[in-house]
Amino acid sequence: MNKSSLKNIGYILFSTVIFLLFSCQNELTPEQEKLVFRYNEHANITSLDPAFAKDQRNIWAVNQLYNQLVQLDDSLNIIPDLAKDWKISKEGLQYDFYLRKDVYFHKDKIFGKDSLRKMEAKDVVYSLKRLSDPDLASPGSWVMRNVENISAVNDSTVQIKLTKAFPAFLGLLSMNYCSVLPEEMEELDFHKNPIGTGAFKFKRWEANEKLVFRKNELYFEKDEKGNPLPYLEAVSISFLPEKQSEFMQFTLGNLDFMSGLDAAYKDELLTSTGKLNPKYSEELKLKKSPYLNMEYIGITLEGEQKIADKSIRKALNYGFSRENMITYLRNGIGYPAENSFIPKGLPGHNEDSVYQYDIKKAKSLIKSYKEKNNGKTPKIELATTAQYLDICEFLQREWQKIGVDVKVEVMPASTLLQQRSVAKLQTFRASWIADYPDAENYLSLFYSKNFSPNGPNYTRFSSAKYDKLYEKSLVIPELENRIALYQKMDSIVMNEAAVIPLYYDEVVRFTGKKIKGLGINPQNLLDLRRVYKE
Repeated sequence: MNKSSLKNIGYILFSTVIFLLFSCQNELTPEQEKLVFRYNEHANITSLDPAFAKDQRNIWAVNQLYNQLVQLDDSLNIIPDLAKDWKISKEGLQYDFYLRKDVYFHKDKIFGKDSLRKMEAKDVVYSLKRLSDPDLASPGSWVMRNVENISAVNDSTVQIKLTKAFPAFLGLLSMNYCSVLPEEMEELDFHKNPIGTGAFKFKRWEANEKLVFRKNELYFEKDEKGNPLPYLEAVSISFLPEKQSEFMQFTLGNLDFMSGLDAAYKDELLTSTGKLNPKYSEELKLKKSPYLNMEYIGITLEGEQKIADKSIRKALNYGFSRENMITYLRNGIGYPAENSFIPKGLPGHNEDSVYQYDIKKAKSLIKSYKEKNNGKTPKIELATTAQYLDICEFLQREWQKIGVDVKVEVMPASTLLQQRSVAKLQTFRASWIADYPDAENYLSLFYSKNFSPNGPNYTRFSSAKYDKLYEKSLVIPELENRIALYQKMDSIVMNEAAVIPLYYDEVVRFTGKKIKGLGINPQNLLDLRRVYKE
């Protein structure tokens, strides 16, 4: 479809959805209207309560309204947010946070006559303890599982004590689950009146139509020149359910931002090598960055469905070209995962290649297996959802070339997740997006005490040597001293062929040329504090 056709279709669609996209028009002056950042959330948003910020759709919205004790910069360094400083005890069991004294909650009549109240230590205690409330049933409750006590030493000091040392705990506190709310929120409705300390404040939410945030004039952060943040006047989120509709509106300039790859537009916007289509170079910008998302094929190693023979597991790893998969199925987006389960961008990632494409070696391994098993052809069942069928069919074709009989089974995501958790699948397509910026997040998938369904070890991998290294890493506070252990654990997983890593994902962002200041980060977090329009 050429650009002219796209625009004709887009203008027709535009006439039916214009009121969704220009949701601030009757509230802003013409000059302010130019400072509205518009994006679409096709999957809708289910909650503005940070305790339920589990999915990207909710995380992006929540991130505009709230702050945490600490935050991550675009290089995943932990930096101050509501806490201006902190101290960790030598044993790693006590964390003392010293809060800023210039942070106000969004204005609201619940705070009394002048509608103002400063954020205090009691609010941090309330917010973090709330996560553990069984009546709330937050999916983020696990963040507090190792916490023994949270207390306010005074109005500006919070103390957290752990039951046992966990070096990645500080990173956990940067998650949106740990956003700070006023303790008065217990009396309010998150759908009608969410209150935080963030750069934007809630304005209006019309279910399935639009969500509007306005600039928080009391926001505490300033830029390097002392100018108050944020620069934008408002954020407008529409809920067009179809990615094709979103793409049309973006190319027409009615949306300022679009993230990720989708079959609806990837071949239109990207070349086969992952570059922006030259015909859009005058109107659009493309940004890419390593993404803390590992895409892989899990292999069950225990129970009736296990693939016990390591030669088969290694053959499957050698038996396909990750380069070709990324080029032809993902338009060059991603990096071949030939060397490490820990993705690019995280300390502990190993750059030494382990499973480069080698069809001769793969065939040789399958031949050896057949010789040991009276000529029996290995049979593999690969479970996937419809979204990833193209990748799994590619693997099927490649593995058949090395002598493996492969059956691809497509099932609903809920079915796949349920059967995976109880080891009923022989192999399965999976991904793991980091919850916090530490390689322990990935290595926990192979710790034997984390066997599913009570933990994330879906492959049922078990190694006494691995477990010993993993447990040792948990009591070493300095990251630089943990990296060597992380790499040793990663090598064990790769050499045992416990999984088939496919690719390290990339964050892909498209914006209009007028959008400035929108960074990019390995967690694909949407941060609009420093965004402006020319």
